[in-house]
Amino acid sequence: MELDTRTTLLDALREHLHLTGTKKGCDHGQCGACTVMADGQRINSCLTLAVMHDGGSVTTIEGMGTPQKLHPLQAAFVKHDGYQCGYCTPGQICSAAGALQEMQQGIPSHVTGDLTAKPMLSAAELRERMSGNICRCGAYSNIVDAIAEVAGIPAIPKMAGAAGAKA
Repeated sequence: MELDTRTTLLDALREHLHLTGTKKGCDHGQCGACTVMADGQRINSCLTLAVMHDGGSVTTIEGMGTPQKLHPLQAAFVKHDGYQCGYCTPGQICSAAGALQEMQQGIPSHVTGDLTAKPMLSAAELRERMSGNICRCGAYSNIVDAIAEVAGIPAIPKMAGAAGAKA
C-alpha cells in the first residue's frame, strides 16, 4: 500500500484498508476508541503514523474474532452488556486484551503496590489499565465485569453510586 507519510495508522486502517471497526473518536489520543494492538502492544492508532508500522503486525477488532467464533473478551462483553451504544467497544476490547497481556507479563501499573511482584488481578488494576478508554454511555462496571470474567477474577463488588450499590 502506498500512503502519504503523514497518514495516521487509524486513517490507513479505516480509509485505505476499509477496516472500520477501529473508531475515530477524539483524534487526539484521549478517548481510546482507536486502540489497536501493534506488535503485541496496545496503542492509540490516531497518534502513530502508518509508516512506523511497515512490516509490523497490527491487530484490529476485526482480527480478534468472528461472529461464529467470538474472542473470549467479545463474548464476555456481550454477556455482561459491556457495549451499550458500541462506539467505544472495539477500542475497549483491544485495550482489554493488551491490559490482560501486560498483567500476565508482570508489567506494573500506577496502582501496582509492589513493583517487584507480579501485578495482582484486581478490579483496581483493571480500572487503572483501562482508564485511557472512555465510554460515553458509562458502561464501566459492565466492562470491568466482562474483563474480570476473562481474567478469572471473582465477582467484583459494584462501586457505590446513584443506583445505591454497595462496594
